[in-house]
Amino acid sequence: MRNQALRADLLMLITAVIWGSAFVAQRMGMDSIGPYLYSGLRFALGTLVLLPLVLRRPAAGAKQPLNRGLLLGGVLMGIALSLGINLQQVGLLFTSVTNSGFITGLYVIIVPLLGLALGHKTGLGTWLGASLAVLGMFLLSVGENFHVASGDWLQLAGAFVWGIHVLLVGFFASRYDPIRLAAIQFAVCALVSLLLALVFEEIQLDNIVAAGPAIIYGGLISVGIGYTLQVIAQKHAIASHAAIIFSLEAVFAAIAGALLLDESLHLRGYIGCGLMFAGMLVAQLWPKKLDTSALETKTA
Repeated sequence: MRNQALRADLLMLITAVIWGSAFVAQRMGMDSIGPYLYSGLRFALGTLVLLPLVLRRPAAGAKQPLNRGLLLGGVLMGIALSLGINLQQVGLLFTSVTNSGFITGLYVIIVPLLGLALGHKTGLGTWLGASLAVLGMFLLSVGENFHVASGDWLQLAGAFVWGIHVLLVGFFASRYDPIRLAAIQFAVCALVSLLLALVFEEIQLDNIVAAGPAIIYGGLISVGIGYTLQVIAQKHAIASHAAIIFSLEAVFAAIAGALLLDESLHLRGYIGCGLMFAGMLVAQLWPKKLDTSALETKTA
């Protein structure tokens, strides 16, 4: 059991590194193609990566691999994923990888707050964590004359969508096979994003080839491999370990931005990141039994 837990921790750490560094790939991919086309291509690739698992996977006790409830869940999750990922992708045009990683991570606080609307109870830890996160975001994002970059607003809107997405996943994943749900939502996200690209962006093969490495990392590594590792890891993960390790995604995004894009922050920004990270951990780890289903991937 202990060896299984250690193995799960290592796999989750690898997953957090993959997801955090994927913010860099998302940013670099848009040097050649538009945000919608990048999202569409990476999730199309992610769908293809999961397809062999779907075809080989037993139907989880269902008589048919696909049914109305499974399709409905996948489509609803895919629509939310499409909105969240494209808000994040467009936002990266107007803010840094560091800001994007930390603001997106606020979904772990937004989930229990959205739960209030569904009649769920929210404890002191969530409110304390949210307060620390809001203060941290103020220090990170609000500049002189209380100016906030447009990209930061888009990332914050995306964090709320990720919160809704997690609630949808929590509802449907407990009823249907998660791998099939993932494949359907990835396919829906790919379709919606590619349709947006056809309407709003210029599509040229040469530009797609130039963005190839970023597309491969974002689709094959981040979406396909990252999600699969997470599913494998959480079969044997300790809930408190998962909360801490997946929160490190934001930290790895900041590290990747500094190493690969030469991003840096003033002291005020680093303090803000620290407060936001502390808020995420307080909200997740305040004494209570943590529901690991809330740690569903956001497919960064």
